[in-house]
This record gives sequence, structure tokens and C-alpha cells, in this order.
Amino acid sequence: MKSSSARPFDPRGLTTGIGLGIVHLGALCALIPGTFSWSAVVVMLVLYYITGAWGITLGFHRTLTHRSLRVNRFLEPVIAIIGVLALQGGPIEWIATHRAHHANTDREGDPHDIHRGAWWSHMAWLYRRNDARLSKAEQTRLAPDLANSKFYQFLENTYVLWQVALGLILLAIGGWSWLIWGIFVRCVVTYHITWLVNSAAHMTGYQSFRTGDKSTNNWWVAILAWGEGWHNNHHAFPFSARHGLRWFEVDFTYYTIKVLAWLRLARDIKLPTPAMIARLSLKTPEKASA
Repeated sequence: MKSSSARPFDPRGLTTGIGLGIVHLGALCALIPGTFSWSAVVVMLVLYYITGAWGITLGFHRTLTHRSLRVNRFLEPVIAIIGVLALQGGPIEWIATHRAHHANTDREGDPHDIHRGAWWSHMAWLYRRNDARLSKAEQTRLAPDLANSKFYQFLENTYVLWQVALGLILLAIGGWSWLIWGIFVRCVVTYHITWLVNSAAHMTGYQSFRTGDKSTNNWWVAILAWGEGWHNNHHAFPFSARHGLRWFEVDFTYYTIKVLAWLRLARDIKLPTPAMIARLSLKTPEKASA
């Protein structure tokens, strides 16, 4: 990493902030009379599941970032495109940023270090000056498997266009209500649920494993984020395709992975061994300290 003091102003934060502002303002249009319909709500919920559960959680996170499993060679590009439709940036930047988070969790070099406050780790790190923001060279270093792929380079350069195309389709089929709820409301909901893993799941909950950071297992984040809230488990075993490791830790994404394996669409599913679990386990789970 470069020294933080040596970094010049990076306009990407300003650009991201403007984009986030537009999306949030667009979501407020759902309050305008005549923009509500139950069909639009259904579209929003379906797309929230598809882009959040399949695109971000299964696709960008467990499959592409951590290579916790291998999926069918025809399925990987599909879930990558679905991940792009979550409008959280291109796959190379997203995945390199998350790998940087794991390499420097809750210390200098973590793009959303919880020690800088809840709002910083939740959202402000995206639009304020952030010396841990990765340069293109750092993205390539951390995610060479994607940065050297023409397909992922294409997605990186066109991710906004995919959203525009989806918006035009929704507008043509269901009018303004489908556009507002299917794009703007859905993106805002998915954004904040994803960001809760960075903020709430580093602040509240319990720790089952010694990880040397502030990651926690947070049940309500896990429910909203398709199993991602079992975050202390994840930081203990980043390679694991399963995040909910105890019987009551519900992990919807891992259940999806099991179905994909049964359909022979997923293989090489990585899990921690009992010896690994025993070595890092705390005798008594600890509550997160403020």
C-alpha cells in the first residue's frame, strides 16, 4: 500500500457520492402519488433477491472474492452480470476492495475501518476522501484473476450501462412505478443491507472465534443479507462457503450452494475442518465491545 500521506485527491469519491445521491433521490420518488403498485413492490423484492443474494452474496463475495466454491463455467458469468446489476461498482474494484478489507481488517489500509465510526464504515467511506481507496494498480495486484480477464474488464467498464438497460426494460413493461421501485428503491435497500455487514456486523453481536478484529455474528444482519451477518465466522474462515457454522445460524446462501451442488452446478465447496474450528474457537462466545 502507498503511504496515506502521499495520496493525491481522488475524484472517485465525489463521483460515487453524486451517484449515491441520485439513487437515493430517485428512491424518494416512490412517495409521489401514483408511483406505487403491488406489482412494482413484487418486482423490487424479486430483484432484491436476485441481485443481492445471487449477485453480491453468492457471486461477488463467496464465488469471486474468496473462491469458496467453483460454479459451472456457464453459471459464473451469469452471476457476475447479476452482481453488476446490484450497481455497487464493477467486479474488479468490488472484489479487490473486499480483499483489502480482509488483509487489513479494522486497521490502517481497511477501506471501511470501523474505528473511524459507524457512519464511516457504513457509507461515508464510499464518498468521502479515503486514503485506503485502491488505485487501479492496487486493484490489479489484489484481484489479478479478474483484472486480467477481458470479460471482467468489460463488466468493469460497462456496469452502469447494464443498469440503464434494466431500467429501460422495466419502464417499457411496467411504467414509472416499475422503474422507481425496481431500480431506485431496490438499489437503496440492497445498498444499506450490504453496508450493514461493514458497520453493524463490526459493532453489535457476538464473537465465536479469535480473529483479532471487531467482526461479529449478528443475527438480524444475517437474515437481511442472506447469511452474510455471521461475519465473525467469516473472518475466522474467509475461504468457507458456509458462514453460519452453528445449528441456529441460518445461512440462506449456503443452502443455495447445497442445491447448486446437488444439481452439479457447484463443486469444490470449501469448509473449515473441525480441527480448524476448535483451534480458533472461544470457549464462551463474547459480546462485541463498543
